[in-house]
Amino acid sequence: MAEPDPKDSLDAATRATRSLQGLSTELTARVPQLLEAMRSVGAGLELHSTLDRICETAAELAHARYAAIGVVDELGEGLSDFVTHGVPQEVAEEIGRRPDGHRGLLGALIHDPAPVRLADLSTDPRSAGFPPGHPRMRSFLGVPIRVQGEIFGNLYLTEKHGGAEFSDYDLHMVRVLATEAGIAIGNARLYEAARQREHWIDGSVAVTTALLSGGDADEALSVVAEQARRLADAAAGIVLLPAEEGDLEIVAVSSDDPSSSLGVIIPGRSAVVRKLLAGEAVFIDDSASDGRMVTRLAERFGPSMLLPLQSGGRVLGALATPRSRGARPFTEAERTLAAQFASQAALALMMAEAQRDRERLAVYEDRDRIARDLHDLVIQRLFATGMMLESAQRRSVVPEVRTGVGRAVDELDVTIQEIRTAIFALQQEPAEAPSGLRTRVLREINMAAVPLGFKPSHRFLGPVDSLVGELTGKNLVAALREALSNAFRHAEASLIDVVVDATVTLPDGRAAVRLSVADDGVGIPEGGRRSGLRNLARRAESLGGSSRIGPGIGEDGGGTTVVWEAPL
Repeated sequence: MAEPDPKDSLDAATRATRSLQGLSTELTARVPQLLEAMRSVGAGLELHSTLDRICETAAELAHARYAAIGVVDELGEGLSDFVTHGVPQEVAEEIGRRPDGHRGLLGALIHDPAPVRLADLSTDPRSAGFPPGHPRMRSFLGVPIRVQGEIFGNLYLTEKHGGAEFSDYDLHMVRVLATEAGIAIGNARLYEAARQREHWIDGSVAVTTALLSGGDADEALSVVAEQARRLADAAAGIVLLPAEEGDLEIVAVSSDDPSSSLGVIIPGRSAVVRKLLAGEAVFIDDSASDGRMVTRLAERFGPSMLLPLQSGGRVLGALATPRSRGARPFTEAERTLAAQFASQAALALMMAEAQRDRERLAVYEDRDRIARDLHDLVIQRLFATGMMLESAQRRSVVPEVRTGVGRAVDELDVTIQEIRTAIFALQQEPAEAPSGLRTRVLREINMAAVPLGFKPSHRFLGPVDSLVGELTGKNLVAALREALSNAFRHAEASLIDVVVDATVTLPDGRAAVRLSVADDGVGIPEGGRRSGLRNLARRAESLGGSSRIGPGIGEDGGGTTVVWEAPL
């Protein structure tokens, strides 16, 4: 947007002076009031407060009871905003939806932006009447507001005090005021655009900082959702990642009720999903009525931006920022800034994925090294020890000694077989293992044993594999991974006990599964980070469950016990 010409204010004053020359003493006497009104209009930079101030000042200047500004939308076909003065809040709520400018006198002034003065607007053939609860209005004065030569909107005044009509003097004064208002609005628009860009840049920095500070992938996704919701002034911020068969799954939500949408699958047959996965942005005027929105979640929302999380030609997922029903649509500037934010978020996701790959590779390398050491060193030594014992057994003449040595040799054989089984498990890719919940839990425990330096103990209660569903099982395994990671990074534990109990009953009578991870570490320090615990709680709450912490299994209750449970 071009910078407003500093001479505009002087030109406006010059035109105002020329228009007032030769007019009555009454109008000339009101010039000081007009100049004060012009000063008041240009006093601020925030756009909406500027519009409020223009309405109030115009009403005082023309002695009108009501004033309004209708802001023309970007297509020039209707109103994107409608700011009023003089209408009580309770009356505005009773009226309900504000005018959209598609019909009636307001719509006519959009397509023919010229001053209009009426003694009784209800008699004008362009009038479409008033909705129920609307205050009575007769006299009317409408003046267009131009910003840098383009129509910004119209200033409307109604109900002149005393029941009189608006005069030629009122029209001249309001036209001068509208010129000054256009300059003030232009300045406010520039300020608003600069501030908006600054906020989106700050949001992008927050996402990158959250990732580089060592937060896990789930935390980074949550930060993306939270920042997108705040910056877009949306009812929700939603991050979706690809699922099976071309679907998209909601993996992070920032809203007043995140549990109702977390984990929802958007099917790949949706035209919106196909466009997003192809790297195209989708902008929707009303999610509730748009046939392309195939989930019930859309019923709660109005204007929406759905943006691909794309970086380096690769689509990692999607970002959605829906507004509430009836909210204003997204402007072109907001769409551009949101698309730039989505690109930055996609880069952050790629960094998180690269970090997870590095960690996974480090684990695999450790597993291979441990497997080689077990095979090349431990088994060979055990085998040699067994041969020495067999030799000693043959030379011994004491029956009790021969029997005892024989049992020891048998135990060594069993131990060698168990170590070989462990070596096979270490060399096995996670995808090769069976997909039962019990196996996935054991896999997480075995993988955690490498950085911990010891293997956590574990117990299973009840038919875990048959009772726990896929979605609950997936979140339980993720919660276990988070709890074990916290124990490794923060707890300094030497003992960890994992229990998966599928025989639990919640206080409301529902059957549930409970995961308990207890350690003997240092506990949770006062003022320490709680991001991991928030992730656990968010996963449980999305399934209708809960998460809590308690004393650990160390001496005098030292350490921490994390309890995570969800209904079956």
